[in-house]
Amino acid sequence: MPTLNWIGKEAVVNHHRQVPFRLLRDVPSLSCGDPGSGNLIVQGDNLLALKALLPYYAGQVKCIYIDPPYNTGNERWIYNDNTNSPVIREWLGQVVGKEGETLDRHDRWLCMMYPRLQLLKQLLHRDGAIFVSIDDNEIQSLRYVMDEVFGPQNFICNFIWRKVDSPNDNKVPLTPDHENILAYARNRVSLKLSQMDAPDIVDAYGRTDESGRRYRDRLLKKNGRNSLRRDRPTMYFALTAPDGSQVYPTHDNGEEACWSMGNDGINRHKDAGTLIWKERERGGKPVWEPYTREFAPENPRRPYPSIWADLPTMRQAKATLRDIFDTADLFDTPKPIELIERILRMASDPDALVLDSFAGSGTLAHAILDLNKKDGGQRRFILVEMDDKIARGITAERVRRVAQGYKNPKGESVEGLNGDFRYCELGDALFEETGKIRPSVTYADLARHVYFCETGEPIPKERVGKSAFLGECRGVGIYLLYNGILGDKSAGGGNVLTRQVLAGLPPFAGQRVIYCAGCLIGKERLEAENIVVRQTPYEIKVA
Repeated sequence: MPTLNWIGKEAVVNHHRQVPFRLLRDVPSLSCGDPGSGNLIVQGDNLLALKALLPYYAGQVKCIYIDPPYNTGNERWIYNDNTNSPVIREWLGQVVGKEGETLDRHDRWLCMMYPRLQLLKQLLHRDGAIFVSIDDNEIQSLRYVMDEVFGPQNFICNFIWRKVDSPNDNKVPLTPDHENILAYARNRVSLKLSQMDAPDIVDAYGRTDESGRRYRDRLLKKNGRNSLRRDRPTMYFALTAPDGSQVYPTHDNGEEACWSMGNDGINRHKDAGTLIWKERERGGKPVWEPYTREFAPENPRRPYPSIWADLPTMRQAKATLRDIFDTADLFDTPKPIELIERILRMASDPDALVLDSFAGSGTLAHAILDLNKKDGGQRRFILVEMDDKIARGITAERVRRVAQGYKNPKGESVEGLNGDFRYCELGDALFEETGKIRPSVTYADLARHVYFCETGEPIPKERVGKSAFLGECRGVGIYLLYNGILGDKSAGGGNVLTRQVLAGLPPFAGQRVIYCAGCLIGKERLEAENIVVRQTPYEIKVA
């Protein structure tokens, strides 16, 4: 498989493993409604935020949509589209080294994207999909990188969205009026995408039967290309008409033709009562002609096209932001909610957990709340926005306004779509630089981390902080002794595995993995009890 190389690649290929796990710190004053609704907005560097989300959401996100920097070279305004911001430059200096200070902007962009795509892959459900908006500046590089991270066999499509509906500069020879949306599956074999609603299909069924069903009758004889007997000789045979005569497929000019299906298909129509005979005239003589009756589908659908020229453009998306915030040009290239809704409908799961780690103005959350109201779905969102001012003043504020309702610039009240969210910032790393667990880390924090590192899966919410037994995964029982979970006031606070502590642990029939600060039980006893001890913090995986 062809791969893409760039300066700095060796430094970032495995960098996602070295990113420290951090805590999520609630900011109640910026949350909206019920923080337990399942919707989440995280402010912070999305590389750190994605790693922090793994113990909670690994393998659970059904649909990811991201709109990363396009690397156009535009350095205007607060959102730097040249991946040249101080934050990215500092990160590149730390990860890539001195080389990172002089990298070509395309190298910098690839160094920024690669570890983030690796973490997004870990968050994606086995039958989920990721959609990435991009323009022609990095489309080729992104395709190679997505092939490397997700596998070329998991490529779905490169959708083309018409982003403008009128030229934006009449003084130049051409203006790009499209963007790309690259789509990849976590596992193409498991992916199930939906077709698009197509109510206009029903218009082709112009007749109605006695029960009110719309239908159309189609000539059983094949017309057009390859419609002669010599083209498909096996499709030339007689059928018995209502008067007992034998009817062969014949064109109006007398040429021997062929049927559009074989005997098996015709017999299915006979059994269903949808083989219809009609008497018509050919050459001045009455003849019998067979038709197949097709009824209009109850839920008419058709495949999604790969070119999306029927959706609103950036002009309408900017108008939506002006309507919500009563100000112009918050973002240069916002996406219309209808574009995101199309992706969500294609993803087809009305209860999907959906993630956007380049949240910007919060279009994805707006689209989810709007679509949930339309179809009764229970989709949930996770948004990550790096810039504090944008996250607080635009991302969260937009979602709050469209959820609760707002007044537009005309003074008209716009009804809320309903919806709540929890607002978080990135907190401390779980481990100090010396490797010790930070004192601020609670039992629940460490339990999530331990369970994820041992199993690769998030711990079910109901198990967190209830017991030293975190649960069973693939036949193994997982325990954590930490922070006095046993209520033990003795030396070690119950965090050391002793015979007495072991006797008091919830039983489990099978292998047990016990995380603890120390162990005072001999090796032979542990082997006899089928116990594996992992000492905290030294034997906890930190990446």
